[in-house]
Amino acid sequence: MARALIALVAALAVAAAGCGGESREGPVRFLVFGDPEELQAYRDVASAYERESGEDVQLVEASDRDDLIARLSTSIAAGSPPDVFLMNYRYYGQFASKDAIEPVTERLDESEAFEADDFYPIAMDAFRWRGEQLCMPQNISSLVVYYNRDLFTRYSVPEPKSGWAWNELLGAAAALTRDANGRQLRAGDPDSGGATAAVYGLGVEPTLIRIAPFAWSNGGSLVDDDDRPTRLTLDEPESLEALAAFLQLRSVYGVVPADVEVEAIDDETRFANGGLAMLLSSRRSTPLFRTITDFEWDVAPLPVWKEPAGILHSDAYCITSGSEDKDAAWDFVEFALGAEGQRIASRTGRTVPSMISVAQSEAFLDPNAPPRNARVFLDTIDVIRLVPTLSTWPEIEDATEPILENGLYHGEPAEQVAREVDEATRPLFARAEGP
Repeated sequence: MARALIALVAALAVAAAGCGGESREGPVRFLVFGDPEELQAYRDVASAYERESGEDVQLVEASDRDDLIARLSTSIAAGSPPDVFLMNYRYYGQFASKDAIEPVTERLDESEAFEADDFYPIAMDAFRWRGEQLCMPQNISSLVVYYNRDLFTRYSVPEPKSGWAWNELLGAAAALTRDANGRQLRAGDPDSGGATAAVYGLGVEPTLIRIAPFAWSNGGSLVDDDDRPTRLTLDEPESLEALAAFLQLRSVYGVVPADVEVEAIDDETRFANGGLAMLLSSRRSTPLFRTITDFEWDVAPLPVWKEPAGILHSDAYCITSGSEDKDAAWDFVEFALGAEGQRIASRTGRTVPSMISVAQSEAFLDPNAPPRNARVFLDTIDVIRLVPTLSTWPEIEDATEPILENGLYHGEPAEQVAREVDEATRPLFARAEGP
């Protein structure tokens, strides 16, 4: 709900904003948020740009995505927006729909630093709006399975591999859900004595973007029309089947932590502490997991239902239409997205570079830094898909989250969950603007 309210504030603020001001002297103001390692990467990129260009960059560091959206909205309304901001493709539509982002199509065509074909096409497509390249993608990640190799070895469970099936994921998660004595816990087992799991087989958020790739993999859809969506389609047979299997992870099989356990210890921390055998997450988890010293971990592709499928995770550098120095803003974006800037950002392990040559180089595929199987992030690019880019998409995600939580943690039937999701989001689709 917080993001929904912020999105509304953003839309109102941008609608009230005026046009850009006059040219100014001063640093390029760059609004960003991220984990500590990620923020350090942006600081490093800014410092390198300053050394090379002699120009200054002022980082404005938001505490989280909601804070970034709020700061961006209010600064636009006040007539003093940042020159550049970083935002995920699922969230920029609320600003694109109000012409708050400066298109970069012409600048990209004239750039001597890179050209459009240097970047992965699907990441570029995610930031095209009404015929214009609006923002430039900084990264291209996908959902993968992080797994604790030591636990798989200890309990003689085969490690996940390309092409494995949903039932294999479920079987591994069940085999790896253990009590404090290492005894396997089976949901509904009368001999368990009420024991709780010390290690759960799997961690996953009950969100739309976690369910979508499984619906797609089963031949289903997420929305009724990819170009002009009017509703979510989790109630269609293939999508409903995948949704039901997802929701049963807790209520039937007991392989994921309960909601109160997740509130006490989030999934990333639980995995890092050895309390999760597998975790579904994007590249964002890598910097934290590189601090692990107690066990070895790696990544694997998502399991497959009928066909491989994944979901895009991508952030981009966007220039505000109200920037007082768009030329300076573009100069910084060119450096940050060039080979040197992307190599610097890659060092933290947080990003999968959007520039193809850097992603396929040792800057990303560093054999001395986990995960050992980092190429999984590149191998899945051919099968990843986009969620719709809509002005109200953040609100749609917010509206579905508590309903999906009830389905996973409290056993609400998939049919009921799909119906409630549809009812809650139809009005949001009705007032959405898109590319």
